[in-house]
Amino acid sequence: MRADPVPAVPATAPRPADLRGWARLGADAVVGITDAVEAMHAAIVRLSPPLGRARHGRTRGLTGFVYRTVRGTARAVGGGLELALAALAREPASAAGASSPRREALVAVLNGIWGDHLAASGNPLAIPMRLRVGGVPIDAAAGPPTGLGDGRRLLLMVHGLCMNDLQWTRAGHDHGVALADSAGWTPLRLHYDSGRHVADNGRELSATLEALLARWPVPVDEIAILGHSMGGLVARAACIAAHEAGHAWPARLSALVFLGTPHLGAPLERGGHALERALGLSPYAAPFARLGRARSAGIVDLRHGAVRDARSAKPDPTSGAPLDAGLPRGVAAYAIAASRSAPGARGRLAGDGLVPVDSALGRHADPARALPIPDAHRRTIRAANHWDLLDRPEVTAQLLRWLSRAPRRGRRVTRPGSAAAR
Repeated sequence: MRADPVPAVPATAPRPADLRGWARLGADAVVGITDAVEAMHAAIVRLSPPLGRARHGRTRGLTGFVYRTVRGTARAVGGGLELALAALAREPASAAGASSPRREALVAVLNGIWGDHLAASGNPLAIPMRLRVGGVPIDAAAGPPTGLGDGRRLLLMVHGLCMNDLQWTRAGHDHGVALADSAGWTPLRLHYDSGRHVADNGRELSATLEALLARWPVPVDEIAILGHSMGGLVARAACIAAHEAGHAWPARLSALVFLGTPHLGAPLERGGHALERALGLSPYAAPFARLGRARSAGIVDLRHGAVRDARSAKPDPTSGAPLDAGLPRGVAAYAIAASRSAPGARGRLAGDGLVPVDSALGRHADPARALPIPDAHRRTIRAANHWDLLDRPEVTAQLLRWLSRAPRRGRRVTRPGSAAAR
């Protein structure tokens, strides 16, 4: 099966912007490690008790001067390298989109782990949110890419943590291309910084879709969103953000499809949080907890599958499905989970190695904590891991069954508090 074209101009030399980004990140890392070492040094010098809250982690006198010097030197060297690289060469605009799959994968992992820090510090390695095809940003005004549908049925594909839009192609297969060939969808892939808060990415995605429809040259009858892993949480967060902002694009939304999305959280992140708290019980281990807290906001959001900003108010319960679920009324929701258990195996399905089956299906014994997805819209793929969901034939066949029905025209959305709702 054909796949979207890969970037036409592979990177053959380091990009100046990347080098500046690595220089800045290296300086930040040295400062962070120095802070942790100094905090441990301070605990040892003060003969702190083995358990209890860590006191101020700075040393004094000559020792403190040495640590301050190390931090200052790291910042100065990093800043000097950035200035030197900026003066050495100005990256041509034409090279900004040229990259290689290897570089794209590395930068995606970096963003997944420290993406919120990269964005907050203005690091050139931070990934800006864009819609792309073949790794190249699309021009909305130009319409659908050649050979990928007529642009009236848009399939938005949202990747997961530490991944990028090129990685929808696995083992030569691409779900988006299959749906374009067999069901007339036009696949557009979201490229974004997966280390930011899910709610922040959701707000930006909602604004991105609103802007896309404003410039798209052909009428859009239907939008479906396919999210893998964290991508499903971002899709739900976008629906919540659209409701809050009064965006129009959900009137065209017909389906949300989740592949291995941790709707109810991921045990690995919960385990990481528990370890962080345990380390914080001792002033001698607390510096290591500080290093653990360096993981991105996006990773932390996976602990419980958070899709809403914690500071946001509760949604209006009159809106049908709870807005915290991010499943708007009238939009079909589907979920596929993977289980490493072999077909026919008995007992509880553990999951795909990262996400438990119940979490991926949004299934919980307490109805208030479950997602309102009908059982007929749930599917479990056996003898598969988290990434097998990207190319297993059973997944493709199920997607075609769910998304190959006749195109649906846009619907009118009734929002709580509107005249129609009253």
